[in-house]
Amino acid sequence: MKDVGYERREVKRARYAVAAVFTVHGAVTGSFATRVPWIQDHASLGAGQLGFALAFGAFGASCAMPLAGRISHRFGSRTALRGLIALWTLSLILPSLAPNLYTLCLAIFMYGASSGMADVAMNALGVEVERLLGKSIMSGLHGMWSTGALIGSAAGTLAAHLGADARLHFTLAAATLTALGVLAAGWVLDVQPADDEEPPPRFALPPRSALLIGAVGFCAVFAEGASLDWSAVFLRDRMDTSAALAAATTTGFMLTMAIARISGDAVVNRFGAVRTVRAGGVLAAFGGLLIVLAGYPAVAMTGFALMGLGIAVVVPLCFAAAGHAGPNPSQAIAGVATITYTSGLIAPSLIGGVAQATSLVVSFCVVTALACGLAVCAGVLRTAERGGRTEVSRPAAAVPGPRP
Repeated sequence: MKDVGYERREVKRARYAVAAVFTVHGAVTGSFATRVPWIQDHASLGAGQLGFALAFGAFGASCAMPLAGRISHRFGSRTALRGLIALWTLSLILPSLAPNLYTLCLAIFMYGASSGMADVAMNALGVEVERLLGKSIMSGLHGMWSTGALIGSAAGTLAAHLGADARLHFTLAAATLTALGVLAAGWVLDVQPADDEEPPPRFALPPRSALLIGAVGFCAVFAEGASLDWSAVFLRDRMDTSAALAAATTTGFMLTMAIARISGDAVVNRFGAVRTVRAGGVLAAFGGLLIVLAGYPAVAMTGFALMGLGIAVVVPLCFAAAGHAGPNPSQAIAGVATITYTSGLIAPSLIGGVAQATSLVVSFCVVTALACGLAVCAGVLRTAERGGRTEVSRPAAAVPGPRP
């Protein structure tokens, strides 16, 4: 990367632009999650078949995520993000067009591939802005992602309540979000590689320092992915609720995640990363217990809301810990991102497989057990606490002077 000086005003503008891109990315996910029951019915799938189809998102992301770095290296971060965010928003349409299992697998493969590449590109730019500002912003950026997911899920809830065809819903949402995403991406930092900088490798194993941190992120993102894609199905099938109330459950989950992530930086600065994650793990486990034991829709909805509140800040803290662990921060962050992102994409398929063999209640017993793992393993994030204090101690060097 070239050693380029940025004015403080330019960096602040880039921060808002990246936040807007995070919001757009989340809105696509929220829109999709609330219409999973419609997609399941449209393709005439059982729980196991739906879980199998959703697994192709993980395959697509695993194949495509390493390409994001090379695309940014070739075209520069701004142009790359414009193209990748447009590809992601337009891919929302594909799952609604699939009439059967085979076409849905292909559609979700492409959906996952475009999601993974856009996610890597925008997180890399978020880390760069955080470095220039000299203070933590990643929790807030992920909070904007959750806010976007909340907006998308709210629109999806309304569409489900009105009985709208998901093909029409997704087409209108994709057109709107593509325009907003491309516009916002035009204001991000345009990071260019140095003339003698080699392109990043297509694939690299995560360093050892990232594995334990990634394991913590795995637990949190597994719970997030399971709740996003299966909360509406759980309410509809287990509680026999209406489509609108089932979709509202997903909205409530996203609402608590958005609130916790937006306020997460202040909470972590007050209590520290380890204590925050331990408390969140306990809260998420309690929410999972409510889901498993729920006899009424309100109890299950409360459980999903508490699950979202408990796991919200874990992933941003995992990125922070990875950045301060080992001799190669960028490789560690990429490794943690791969582990956590893959977890979120394989979670829905595993939940579906367990549900097919047993029931959705047993599936969420697995989610609850992983939430307990957050409380047990939170100590591996202690490097985030040490690293955060180090960054705060030298803010003057964070933003280079004005350009000559």
